[in-house]
Amino acid sequence: MENRVSQLAGKIVAVTGGGTGIGAGIATGLAAAGCKVTIGGRRLEPLQKIADASKWEHPIRCTTMDVSEPKSVENFFADIRSNVGEVDILVNSAGINIQKRTMAEMSPEDWERVLSINASGAYRCMLEVLPAMRARRDGLVVNISSVAGKRAITLGGVVYCASKFAMTALGTAVSNEVRDEGVRITNVYPGEVNTPILDNRPTPVSQEHKDAILQPEDIASVIVTICALPPRANVPEIVIKPTIQEWV
Repeated sequence: MENRVSQLAGKIVAVTGGGTGIGAGIATGLAAAGCKVTIGGRRLEPLQKIADASKWEHPIRCTTMDVSEPKSVENFFADIRSNVGEVDILVNSAGINIQKRTMAEMSPEDWERVLSINASGAYRCMLEVLPAMRARRDGLVVNISSVAGKRAITLGGVVYCASKFAMTALGTAVSNEVRDEGVRITNVYPGEVNTPILDNRPTPVSQEHKDAILQPEDIASVIVTICALPPRANVPEIVIKPTIQEWV
């Protein structure tokens, strides 16, 4: 941890979807490693809870934002620039799923809503940070995609898979575009993780199953390690899944 702290000390980090689940875990891990972390999300209460619990040299900052609303995204990053500085590391962790996941059941409104958050939301946030990263020839974007962004699985559902495939392609295409400009993009594909998104499963998830799958801190540990790598090293993509989850 000491080496990771020395590598990350003072880095300015933005985490979307930072109030709960994977985003909260990553924000906490990076703050513990010495980063200046700002988290954003739609609900102030969970954001404030994470911020209030931070006891590190640089306490976690929080502000509400909605990645599906362009002006909200602009305001979020303007706040970071004004109060902390230009973002060194962006973690795109905002994401949702729906209960009615088949093509037959899903409404057109749900299709638009999921894509607007999971795919277009990541694009809007990358658009905010990439110009400064390219100008200084340094920066890292971590996209929290899903195994459903590599393989279209029934469990994820039609629009979730489509949105995560879009996020995957976005990260890969941008990475190819900026690789000679010192900017790195990492796509992360978690398997099942014990987060509030499980509440929208069509079939309720037992506590026993929640305890057996990945926890947010497992993802955070991987992300902190990736963020601490020197600028010459890029992890283009990585899969992390529960031991019990099938991988075919």
